[in-house]
Parts: sequence; C-alpha cells; structure tokens
Amino acid sequence: MTGPTVTRVLVADDQTVVREGIVMLLGLLPGIEVVGAAADGEEAVALVARHRPDVVLMDLRMPRCDGVEATRRIRAAYPGTEVVVLTTYADDESLFPALRAGARGYLTKDAGGEEIARAIADVRSGAAGLSPQVQLRLLERLSGAADPVPSGEPSSAPSSAPPPAAPAAPAAEPPDGLTAREAEVLGLIAEGLSNTEIARRLYVGPATVKTHINNLFAKTGVRDRAQAVAYAFRHGITGSPQ
Repeated sequence: MTGPTVTRVLVADDQTVVREGIVMLLGLLPGIEVVGAAADGEEAVALVARHRPDVVLMDLRMPRCDGVEATRRIRAAYPGTEVVVLTTYADDESLFPALRAGARGYLTKDAGGEEIARAIADVRSGAAGLSPQVQLRLLERLSGAADPVPSGEPSSAPSSAPPPAAPAAPAAEPPDGLTAREAEVLGLIAEGLSNTEIARRLYVGPATVKTHINNLFAKTGVRDRAQAVAYAFRHGITGSPQ
C-alpha cells in the first residue's frame, strides 16, 4: 500500500507578511507540502528549477518579473508544474493575460484555505481551479460578447465573435476549423467540467472526449485547459444548452 499523495507547492508573493501567511495556511492543510517561497517572479522561476513543485501559487504584481511572465516561463520550461494565480485583482487586464500565459487556476486573496486546497487539487487533476468570482467574471465576459454594442461605443468583443443572437445560440461556424462537437466540448471545458463530467453530459465515453480535446487543442493552438477557457470566452463559445 502507498501513502497519501502529497502535493508540493511553491508560494510566490512580494509582500512578506502575505507570503508568510500563505505558507503558514498551507502548512495546516492535509496533503500539501510547501517546498519554497519566492519574493518575486525571478526567484519563483529559479526555485521551480531547483525544487520542481507540483503547483505554484503565484501573485501577479511583483518586482523584477511579474506573475504573468513568471507563469509563462515556468509553463514553457517545466510543464509538469501547474500555476494557480493568487492575487488581489480579478479584472480582465489581470485575468486573461494570466490564463493565456498558462495559469490553470485563478483565485483572489480573499479565498479561504478550503478554496485554495480545492483549486490546487483541481489543477493537479487537470481541471481549472477558478474561484466563483472569476467564473462569474468569465461568464459575464462571454455573455457580454454576444450583446449588441450601443451606437458610438467601441466593441470589446473580438472581431471573430458571432453576431448578436439568443444567448444559447452557438456560433454559425466555429473558428479555426473546429467541428460543432469540438466547439461544444470546448464550451463545456470553459464551464469548468472535467472529462468525466463532459462524457456524462454528452453521453459519450471518456476516450471520445479525450480525442475531441486533443483535436481542438491542435486546431486552436492552446496548450492546456486554462488557455482553452480563455480561447472559448474570446470566441463566444458556450457548452451544451442542457
């Protein structure tokens, strides 16, 4: 018999009191081992190279190298290390660059220990570890992409977004050569569903879901589920209407 799985975590935050508080909190959570703490993005990248943690809890606004750039470098050099952003900010200018850089999770600093532990477990299992507030912001962004823009106001939606329509109506032609089913799977990923949950929703096997995900990743050029979420919201792709 093997012992319980331990997730090795690195904390990156430039504020000493916050960094030490997070380390102390994580030390109280079962199944989590803190292997290091970094005061900026440069140190975070160096400590990931040294300790190879499973997950990095990453602040965004840090000196020398910010959290977005550190996330991009870590995910490129050490794809086995997942990144969960833990920040004060949940605005679009912080959220979407972090997801595009490769972060799989995004929490605000009012998150409690249980929520942080859940996000760490989620990203370790291949799901997206997003706080309820961030999920709501992404859904608002998605629904807003389909709203008509008042006359005289610039549109914030990408030029490839479908024209205004009923909220549940899918785009007439999915982008980048996606099939209708691949677009549906992508939308369900954006809703935070795991592969098993998607399989149940679509009444298909998990292997079929994996095939659709591999195909849509190849067509869209995304590297992981967090980037897939950002892609889905940019293009106004929703899941099944059930």
